[in-house]
Amino acid sequence: MHWKKPDTRAPRRAPATIKALVAAAGLLAACGHAETRLDTLNVEKGFSVSVFADQVPNARQLAQAADGTVFAGSRDAGKVYAIRDTDGDGKADRVTALLEDLNMPSGIALRDGTLYVAAVNRILAVRDVLNHLDGADAEVVYDGFPDASHHGWKYLRFDDHGKLIVPVGAPCNICDEDPPFASIQRLDPDTGTTETLARGVRNSVGFDFQPGTGQLWFTENGRDMLGDNVPPDELNRVTRVGEHFGYPYVHAGDIADPEFGKGKNASDYTAPMQKIPAHHAALGMTFYDADSFPAAYRGNIFIAEHGSWNRTEPAGYRVTRVVLNEDGTVKSYQPFIDGWLQDGASWGRPADVLVANDGSLLIADDSAGVIYRVRYAE
Repeated sequence: MHWKKPDTRAPRRAPATIKALVAAAGLLAACGHAETRLDTLNVEKGFSVSVFADQVPNARQLAQAADGTVFAGSRDAGKVYAIRDTDGDGKADRVTALLEDLNMPSGIALRDGTLYVAAVNRILAVRDVLNHLDGADAEVVYDGFPDASHHGWKYLRFDDHGKLIVPVGAPCNICDEDPPFASIQRLDPDTGTTETLARGVRNSVGFDFQPGTGQLWFTENGRDMLGDNVPPDELNRVTRVGEHFGYPYVHAGDIADPEFGKGKNASDYTAPMQKIPAHHAALGMTFYDADSFPAAYRGNIFIAEHGSWNRTEPAGYRVTRVVLNEDGTVKSYQPFIDGWLQDGASWGRPADVLVANDGSLLIADDSAGVIYRVRYAE
C-alpha cells in the first residue's frame, strides 16, 4: 500500500423560468466571499428559493434529524454545525459548532441517533447527538483510511444493512495507486471491516441509493489538465460489488488516458449513465423521494455542480436535474437552478443537496456559507 500510517491523534433550463424569491436582500455571507444574490437565480417554474440558514461557513454535506435539526459538515472550516429553527418560521435562528478543529470533516450521516463524521482517515461518532447540540465529544470508530489530503475529503451514506459507504479519492490528479485509493468502500462501523464496493473512481463526493432498486448512484469528478472540455464528469450506477469505472485508464467510458490508457480496452470498464460537462465538479446528489414537488419530480436525481476552477471560461455553479426512464436509463439532464455565476464570476457554489423532512430541497453553498431551501407552490 502507498499511504502513510493513519494519524489517530485528535486533531437545458426549463423553457419557463422564474426569478427566485428574494428572501434575504442584502444578506452577507458569513464567510465574507460575496453577497447572497437570490434575485440572480433562475429556477424551474413554480419553485422558489429562500435562505434557510446563513453563517454556515464552508457548508458541505447535509443531514437532518427527525426533530428538524440540520447538520452540516465542512471541508476547510474544520467544523460540524448544528442548525436549528427554534421558532418555526422556516428560517434557522441558531447555528452552533457541534465539533471543531477536525481535519476536513466534510462527510456526515445520521443513524439511530448517532451522527457519523468523516475526517479524512477517521470516522467519528457523536452518540445521542440531539442531546449535545451545543458542543459534543466524538469517539473514533475507525481510523484505517489513508490520510492523504488530496481528494481526501469525503461523503457518507448508510445502506439498508447499516454499512457506511465511504469514498477514498485518488491522491493526485492522475496516478495509478493501489486500493483503497480511487474507490468507494463499504465499512461496518461496529466491526471495522471494509470491502471495496466500486473501483476506478477518481473522486466521488456525492452518492445516494435509488428508491426501489437499492442501487448506488454516484457523481465523479474527471481528471484535470486535458483541456476545457475533456474529460466529462460522470454520473454512475453500481450494479455489482467490485465494479470498475475506468480511472485512471479510461475516462467517461470512451476516452483513453494519454498516460495510463495505452493497451486498455474501454469495454472492460463501466461507462457512465450520464456525462456531465467537464470541470463542472459534480458533488452532492440525492434522489427526490418526497411528495411536496409535482409527481414528475419523484425519483429524479438532483446534483450540486460546484463549478470549475481550471477552465478558460468558468462553468457549472448550478443544480441540475436528471430524469430517469423506467428501465433506469437517463431520459433527460437539465439545469434546475442556475445563476450563481454572473459575468464570469461566481457568488456561490452549490456543494450538496438534501431532501428535507417537509419535502423541500436544501442546498449547501460552501462559498457563500449559506443553506438554501427550495419549495414548490402552484
